[in-house]
Parts: sequence; structure tokens; C-alpha cells
Amino acid sequence: MSPNGSDRSSRRPMRRKLPQVLTAGLILATATGCTYKDFPRLGMPTPVTEEAPRILSLWQGSWAAALITGILVWGLILWSIIFHRRSRTKVEVPPQTRYNMPIEALYTVVPLIIVSVLFYFTARDESKLLSLSEKPAHTVNVVGYQWSWGFNYIENVDGNPATGNEIPPELDAIPNRFTEQFPKGAEGVYDAGVPGQRNPQTGNPGPTLWLPKGEKVRFILTSRDVIHSFWVVPFLMKQDVIPGHTNSFEVTPNQEGTFLGKCAELCGVDHSRMLFNVKVVSPERYQKHLEELAKKGQSGYIPSGIAQTDPARNAETNKL
Repeated sequence: MSPNGSDRSSRRPMRRKLPQVLTAGLILATATGCTYKDFPRLGMPTPVTEEAPRILSLWQGSWAAALITGILVWGLILWSIIFHRRSRTKVEVPPQTRYNMPIEALYTVVPLIIVSVLFYFTARDESKLLSLSEKPAHTVNVVGYQWSWGFNYIENVDGNPATGNEIPPELDAIPNRFTEQFPKGAEGVYDAGVPGQRNPQTGNPGPTLWLPKGEKVRFILTSRDVIHSFWVVPFLMKQDVIPGHTNSFEVTPNQEGTFLGKCAELCGVDHSRMLFNVKVVSPERYQKHLEELAKKGQSGYIPSGIAQTDPARNAETNKL
């Protein structure tokens, strides 16, 4: 058999398999748990805060840029395969293009433009998401520790502005730029979780952080031991909880319900047990929950983190 006949016979099985491969790809692309309403989010959960749509928009824009780039690259590959195949041109080695300055400039400049555009939108949205208001409605100190979470609600629970104005030693790890903005009379309440704890309504593992709907909440993140990461899945936002360093961000929940949270940083042998829940309720129910914690004797605060020297605690500017 001639070499050409051998080539044709070797290509036939591949041609027969092509419809099967395309069918399998179509099934993998369509046989998922997503509906047409879920598709625009491209795998992201439904946002439940006022800030989360900004993150979702950045995610969608990144996918759009990647898809456009992919279509261009796949198109050029297919064009080369179809119109420059050896069986069509009968040329063993096609003409080679070397030192083509326009082409070299194109594949140098285009990636730089793509990266610059992505960097701009990422920096713009990150700056907006991490900006802090002068007076948030609520402040919660989230404490990460092996292997669970604690929540210090820095609130004036009893309504008396004369109580709780001294910063307790349990909150010494929090820099002055945050403590200066604590509400007056914030004697506070706390909830400290353990790995075996479960939400009584849903049965989901971990302690439950309560938040009020429609009111801005500032999270002050501190760690007692190693680096953790505070991630509430439908907030579309997570941030590291670092010993010796204080991170913070703000959200405004806009949907009631109980949502899942977890540690997103490998922090040790029981990292997988560092789960928690976030329960968003009405402001009235939130206030009642704080009073319930006080009645159970959970007034004051749990230790927020590793003690820091004054220069380390206040190394950053006091201006938020």
C-alpha cells in the first residue's frame, strides 16, 4: 500500500471517533446542575450583599475576556489545521516566517493590553471593596483559632453609653485606628465556637454568626495562632486572618437566610472542620440575639489574637 493510502486509512478511525468526542463534550457541557438562570453567574453563588455584585461583574468580565481570547486562539489553530494541512498543500515543509516585526509586535503588545485592562478593573474594584466607612452601623471582631471561630459583637447591648468605654485587654490585638471607632458604651457580647457545634435550625456544622439585614457591618479579622481565611461563600468575598496583622472589610447583607462559611486557608490537620454559618435576620431580631447572648452570660469578649507591640499595632495610618 502506498504511503498516501496508509495515511488515509489511519485517518479514518479518527474521523469516525470525532462525532463521539463532540457528543461527549456536549453532554459534559450541558449535563450539569445549573439552570439557564444560573448560567450568567458562571459558577458563582447568588450574591447576598450589596457589595457582592461588583465582584460578580469582575468575574464575568474576566470570563468574557478569556472567552474572546480563546475563540481567537482556537480559530487560528483550526484555520492552520484546515488550510495548511499537508494533504492539501502536498508540501512536506511549508514556508517558514521569521523575523516578522508586525507579527512579533502584535503578540507582544496584545497580551500587555489584556493584562493592563484586567489589572485596572481589578485594582479599581479591590479599592472600592476594601474601603471603610467612617462609622459602620455594626462592628464584629472575627477571631480565627484552631479549629473553629469566635465572634466578638462590639455593640452597646444594654443601651447605656456610659458603660464599656474602656478597651478591654481581650481586644489589645486590635489597632487604635479601629478601636477609636467603636460605638460608645460597647460592653459587647461574644460567641465562641467549637468544631462539633451545629446550627440548630439547619444542622450545618460550626458556630453561627448573626448579622442584621440592610445595615453595614465591619469585620475586624484577628487570629490567635496561624493564618486562617474568613470566607462566606455567597458574599463572594474572603480575606486572610493573619496573626500579628489586622485585616478588615465591610458588607451590607441584603437577603435574610442562613449561609455557609469556611476557612479558605490550609491551617493545619483539622482545617476541614473550620466551618461556620452566617444567619442574616432583621435588625430587631439581631438586637434580640445580642440580648440573648448577654442573658446566657456571654457578655464581654473572648481574646482576639496574639498580643502586639504598640509600633506593630499602629504601624498603619489612623486615617481610614
